[in-house]
Amino acid sequence: MLDKIVYAGVNNSSFEQASKDLSKLAEVEVSAKQVERVCKRIGAERVDERNEAVEAFQALPLTERKATPAGVPAPELAVVGCDGGRLQILDRSGAKVEAEAASEAADGKHSKHWREDKIGVLQTMKSAVSTSDPCPEIPECFVDPTRIIKLARELKKQSLPSEDAVQETAEPEIGVETLAENRHVYEPPEVLEKRFAGSRVRWPDFGPILATMAWTWGFFGATRKAFLGDGSDNNWTIWRNYFSSFVPILDFIHALSYVFASAMAGRKFAEGWSIYEQWIRWVWSGEVAQVIAALAQRQLELGTPQEDDGETSPRQIVAQALTYLQNHQSQMKYAEYRQQGLPITSSYVESAVKQFNQRVKGTEKFWSEEGAEAILQLRADHLSDDEPLESFWQTRQAEQTGQRPYRKAA
Repeated sequence: MLDKIVYAGVNNSSFEQASKDLSKLAEVEVSAKQVERVCKRIGAERVDERNEAVEAFQALPLTERKATPAGVPAPELAVVGCDGGRLQILDRSGAKVEAEAASEAADGKHSKHWREDKIGVLQTMKSAVSTSDPCPEIPECFVDPTRIIKLARELKKQSLPSEDAVQETAEPEIGVETLAENRHVYEPPEVLEKRFAGSRVRWPDFGPILATMAWTWGFFGATRKAFLGDGSDNNWTIWRNYFSSFVPILDFIHALSYVFASAMAGRKFAEGWSIYEQWIRWVWSGEVAQVIAALAQRQLELGTPQEDDGETSPRQIVAQALTYLQNHQSQMKYAEYRQQGLPITSSYVESAVKQFNQRVKGTEKFWSEEGAEAILQLRADHLSDDEPLESFWQTRQAEQTGQRPYRKAA
């Protein structure tokens, strides 16, 4: 019965709705408060298991941490990505929340209750390696004015850090599915299996969680390995510390948004669009240096940002884009990545964040730290293809009854 309560509590939009579904579908009367308590208790047990696994992994010698565990087949293509979501924390103990609120305020992200959760996606994929770029011409979706304008607006809205970002935003229209429509032009790698991680821990503590999961799945022994992320320093710190043997890839969609904004800055649409088309074709081909040179020239024309310049100032936009591309140039070799059969967008991670948000994010949803950590762990368990809760329930039952756990056939 506990498994049904947890399933309902994790996969419904609220504990109240979970209680109603249990009554209607399972003919079991469980109050919303009881559903919440069960999810918090079971989630805490899973968090304890996760933490024990991380401690055991970190205690291994470095050579073993970078090797494949005995009996685990290494995948052909392993891909790791991470990003941050949003949820509201109302913790009456106050210490951690106040410290985090002060930190976010210092970063210009102050919000009374909204905090960041960390989401990770680990995927095994299948793709072919080519002797040359299998798609030298940029797909039409990236040079379609209607789609690009809409995409830029969606990314702008998603980037808002506080209450302004509460309302759910649609996923960027140009994602893996859209690219798949252009199969005669570009075919992304095929996803075989996915595992998820979700937590409220600090970014430095989230890296070991992802690394432990990757090691358990044999990722460090994969023939080809990739780490995908947007421009956040948190992502690339995790890459440097735990996944430096993986090819670092900046999400192409985020790069596109900077290129589009800077091409349009201070120009009429027709002129800006023509420049954007040229610049984004260079980016697609991995010739980012040409865009950087063009942006540097544009900055000379406009001048450097002034103290009274707002966020929409052409000088500010161009300067930000120039810095962004310079900082991530080594992660934008898109022609090489396509040749190696590697993904070039983090659409899977963006989608994962949205799936977590469906459960934890809302203007009327407030979590304690313990409750948030529990539900994020359980949500990750339910979304993962390897169904970790199945073995958890078997082991838990065996420990309580003394019976030997039954293992599912491979």
